[in-house]
Amino acid sequence: MEYHLYIQGMTCQNCLEEIMGKMNSIQGVSYVDVSLETGKTILRSTKQIHIDKLSRILGEKYTISKDKIEFKQYQPNTESKLKALFPLFLIFGYLILAMLFLAHLTDASLKGAMLYFMGLFFITFSFFKFLDYKGFPVSFSRYDPLAKKSLFYAKIYPFLETVLGISFLFSWQLPLILGLTLVLLSITTYGVVQSILNKSEIDCACLGTALRLPMTEATLIENGIMIMMSCILILDYLL
Repeated sequence: MEYHLYIQGMTCQNCLEEIMGKMNSIQGVSYVDVSLETGKTILRSTKQIHIDKLSRILGEKYTISKDKIEFKQYQPNTESKLKALFPLFLIFGYLILAMLFLAHLTDASLKGAMLYFMGLFFITFSFFKFLDYKGFPVSFSRYDPLAKKSLFYAKIYPFLETVLGISFLFSWQLPLILGLTLVLLSITTYGVVQSILNKSEIDCACLGTALRLPMTEATLIENGIMIMMSCILILDYLL
């Protein structure tokens, strides 16, 4: 069964992701498409779903109707990129300080310091993804190529980051872990590049959905740093 509906009350990308997550969690739902700009919603389900049930699931914040509703159109966030990305820069600053502290305590080499940074990076970023674990997969699937094809991959991604982080901190199976890091981040970076080139107004899911970060060149730089470190360490092992 296919339903054509209109949802009022969305004001940002997080609202869209919240609605998508709630609808996808309904038993029998196989497809959901919601437009942030118009509120138009297409819902496919193997079971009949009453509009009253959808209203209860979405909550009082949103109004759902079978008829088109006139409402204030969504306006993208126009705050400066620097201000919007301040949380990301702040976290990177703390990661660098933590890396320097651990490197000093253990008298680590440059290679060891890089491993500490990569470990702390993955642990920290997975933590933020777990803060809104239900909402993260939907947000991630909007730009990551693998997540678009498999929501299961998006769901296990925070766990993968946790495993990678612990592995780097304890220097466990480093050649394998470095290769996996290079592959996963390269795939995500490809999706980030496509989003930037297409000028897509979507949020980056690197810090989950608890903190809203716009998809910008800074996100590309963040992934680029990790890919560069992976390549350097892989070459170190090969040589």
